[in-house]
Amino acid sequence: MKTGSLVNARQGWLPASGRWLQHLLWEAPCQGWFLLTLIIINLLGSVYGYYWYREQLASTPLIWWPFTPDSPLATTLFALALLLALSRRGNNFLQLLAAMAVIKYGLWAMVVISDYWLAGARVTAVEAGLWLSHLGMAAEGYLFLRHWRATPWQLALVALWLAINDYVDYGLGWHPYLFMPGQENLAQIAAVGLSLALILYLAGAIKMAAPAGKVEGRNE
Repeated sequence: MKTGSLVNARQGWLPASGRWLQHLLWEAPCQGWFLLTLIIINLLGSVYGYYWYREQLASTPLIWWPFTPDSPLATTLFALALLLALSRRGNNFLQLLAAMAVIKYGLWAMVVISDYWLAGARVTAVEAGLWLSHLGMAAEGYLFLRHWRATPWQLALVALWLAINDYVDYGLGWHPYLFMPGQENLAQIAAVGLSLALILYLAGAIKMAAPAGKVEGRNE
């Protein structure tokens, strides 16, 4: 049985609402109303994120501001990438950078918050909301990364940006405030590990797409 037939067979077991959701999220997320909804959500999240970082930014030299509020900066870039996609003026490099950033910092925050809870901290509505919102960041980044083109030179630039960001955060010490003392090693390992994993994943995706005659990826 062909792959398409298997997919259709599986879809036959789904109710109509499930098939619609699968089509939206997995096959065609670049629909205008969905892009607009995510733009609004990401912009609102960015505003709250910058507010969350207000005290750290006040004590951070201006030159390091672009490397300090990692999550809100990532969602700001992602909102901009979606806005350009909505206006059909998508920038492939910005899309790649934004998708990689929301995936990385979404997962990174989930690791740090989970470690905080496992150490015995009480689960509050604030931390739970942060955990879920960062899960959403990682999910939206992956959904769109599957459909956005990537070229080797764009991947190289994004890899350079990730490396510089990790160096500033943990080499120079301007990483985001953590939830408790003693998380520095975990935060650094998670950040660097996620950077490497994302770079290797996308490099593999580009390599697999090229022999099939695609333009270094897929754009729907």
